[in-house]
Order: sequence, then C-alpha cells, then structure tokens
Amino acid sequence: MNVVKLGLVAICGFVLVSCGGAPSVPTARPAPPVTQDPKSSQPLANPVAAFKRVIGRVEPVGTNICRAKTSQQPCDFAIYVDNRPDSGSVINAYQTESETGQPVVIFTAALLKSVRNEDELAFILGHEMAHHIAGHIRKQSANTWLGAIALGGLAAAVGGDSTMVDLAADIGAGIGSRVYSKEHELQADEIGTVIAHRAGYDAVTGSMFFNRLPDPGDRVLGSHPPNAARLTRVRATVSKLGPRG
Repeated sequence: MNVVKLGLVAICGFVLVSCGGAPSVPTARPAPPVTQDPKSSQPLANPVAAFKRVIGRVEPVGTNICRAKTSQQPCDFAIYVDNRPDSGSVINAYQTESETGQPVVIFTAALLKSVRNEDELAFILGHEMAHHIAGHIRKQSANTWLGAIALGGLAAAVGGDSTMVDLAADIGAGIGSRVYSKEHELQADEIGTVIAHRAGYDAVTGSMFFNRLPDPGDRVLGSHPPNAARLTRVRATVSKLGPRG
C-alpha cells in the first residue's frame, strides 16, 4: 500500500500493520480483544493500536466478500487516516477510489479518536468497504449524470438560455446524486454488519456509534436515513446470521 499525497497517512505506516495480499478467512475466529468495555462513555485509550487490530481482522473478510460478490472491480482496499490540519475535528469516514480504480477507505483522525470500542471501528470500516462492494460510487455517478441530463434537457426544451440550462443541470445533478443515497447507506449498513460479524465483532454494539451522531431524520432527498432506521437494519441483519467469527 502506498502513501497517498494530500497529507493522508497510510494505515501501514500509521500503525505498522501488514498491507500485503489478504489471506483467506478461517471459518472460526476467537473473540477479538476489546480495549474498553463496549458500554464505556469514554474514547479508546489507544485508538491506533485498536485500529491495527481491527484492520487485521476486518480487511481480509471484506476483501473476500468483495471478491465473492464481484469480478468487475478491484478488491485490494487501501486504508488511510487523514491527518491533514484542515480536517481538524471533523468526525468522518468515507470510501472513494484512486485514479486507477483501487478502493480507498479514509478515516479522519478525529473519528479514530472518538470511537469507544473496537466494535465501532469494525462496523464503520465494514460499512465503508461495503460501499465499494455494492458499487455505490459508480451508481451515484450515473444517477448524477442522468439527473443533470434530464433537468438540463427539460430547461433547454422549454427555451431556457445557457445560464438557465446550466443551473437546471446543476440542480438535476444534485437531485440525481441523492435519489438512492439513503438506500445505499442502509445497504452498506447491512453488508458492513456481515463483514464485522464474520470478523468476530459485535455489529450491534458497533452501530451504537449512530447514537452519538446528529439524527438527519427522514428528509426527502436526504443523504442519510434516520439513525433509528439504520439501527433497525443492523439488528435485523444480525438476527439472520450465525455465531460471530
């Protein structure tokens, strides 16, 4: 795994974790070490060490699920921590792709410092890997393009000038990008739950992270579903799975 530019620090260098090819996932795993009680109200004492352990368990599982579900996209995940000063106190994690199409998962340093147990780290990492496994970036890009074409074309058809057409296309792109975004988040929660569960972590405990986030509610064209809906999806998914690990 290479260190990317823009002040991003590769997890390899950040926590000295091996970043070679993902090994096969064994059928049974011992319970993962928990740095702190899952119900603790305090952040992890050593989030770097915790993230190292979580990546070692979760990354191979996500990679194997990715390879099993698709042959059309790469599954060699790169995982980074964003230590740039301008990321500041932003608590966030996101999935993107490199110029070569490699899936990239990025945690901000603030997020890493805010989690309270390794189950949360595992669930969040599984969720971001799931976005790639489900092809959400490409689907969103297609929806954005279709929205821009549809509304921009409508403005042109009714005689709008170039400024109006451009504005309509921008609005259409925004609408298109959000048409399925809430369902994409729920799908990523579901796949992420499976990943964390198979890696031996408690996805329900991990999803308690949502309780500390502002609830977006059920807004029309909102980017994220209500927190309660996400917690319900996680619990429903876990109920269908066997023993962890």
